[in-house]
Amino acid sequence: MAVQRVKFYQTGSFAVGNRLLDPAMRSVQSDATRTNAITSGHRACRGCGEALGARYVLDAAMRATGGKLVTVNATGCLEVFSTPYPESAWQVAWLHSLFGNAPAVAAGVAAALRAKGRTDIRVIGQAGDGGTVDIGFGCLSGLFERDDDVLFVCYDNQGYMNTGVQRSGATPPAARTTTTPVEEQAPGNRFGQGKFVPFIAMAHEIPYVATATIADLRDLEAKVERAMQLRGARYLHVLVPCPLGWGTDASETIRIARLATECGLFPVFEAERGEVTDVNPIRHRVPVEEYLRRQVRYRHLFEPTRRDDLIARIQARADANILRFGLLDEKES
Repeated sequence: MAVQRVKFYQTGSFAVGNRLLDPAMRSVQSDATRTNAITSGHRACRGCGEALGARYVLDAAMRATGGKLVTVNATGCLEVFSTPYPESAWQVAWLHSLFGNAPAVAAGVAAALRAKGRTDIRVIGQAGDGGTVDIGFGCLSGLFERDDDVLFVCYDNQGYMNTGVQRSGATPPAARTTTTPVEEQAPGNRFGQGKFVPFIAMAHEIPYVATATIADLRDLEAKVERAMQLRGARYLHVLVPCPLGWGTDASETIRIARLATECGLFPVFEAERGEVTDVNPIRHRVPVEEYLRRQVRYRHLFEPTRRDDLIARIQARADANILRFGLLDEKES
């Protein structure tokens, strides 16, 4: 974990009162002078994980860079709900790119700043999983290969939510989308498809790769700060549940993100130059069923006939992650 561990003073609590922390350890979001990079007036759905993730990431990046930051945003949910012409909810230097070329545009901005001698201004590229994992994947690989001085952030809501909840390369197995319907021979998205971009980024041996969720604010902010301390290509993959596409209650977005890590389906770790350097251990392990049951996209696993075979296959994926990354605390193992 990139951030200093915090003692939890309340038994069974997943939060800690900010007043109990030294000022230097408090989160960016607790600071009244934070940038508030994406402000009120945007048109995100209630409980939108992507809106939270973008604000957390960019506020942390603005503090880390002293406000000297340029952001390049791919087409997608984040762009559509934040900038309905002629309005904008952004309070940072922000550029809109096409769906598939945000990494290339961000690399171009970084090159232009370097040519002007402005090494003090940093660049972040950002996109959803569609613009990262699928449509923008070639440009992203090029950014990694060239080691361009850009932090690229993927806000992963596991589907093309803006265009109608279609499957993406990040859609998990057995999840129902409009293009992976539930049928007798096809119970949602097929197993064995898709890609996990953090592993691909690690294969490029770039300076920094990390995963995070909006359920652990301090960890996410610390990883952004760490990334901004480095030069070269860096990649941050943030899980951002989508109430609309996942079929979850708007009030449960943070809980769902936490359950994704606690069951082992979304490992949270850091890597430098292709090697894992730190992992966030699971403090309270839960079976995958506790995560799946809260989402309408998995309802067919339980109704009208319970599919223990598919649930077991998903549990096996979580167990493999736990073993691969050593995600259990000593007291849990």
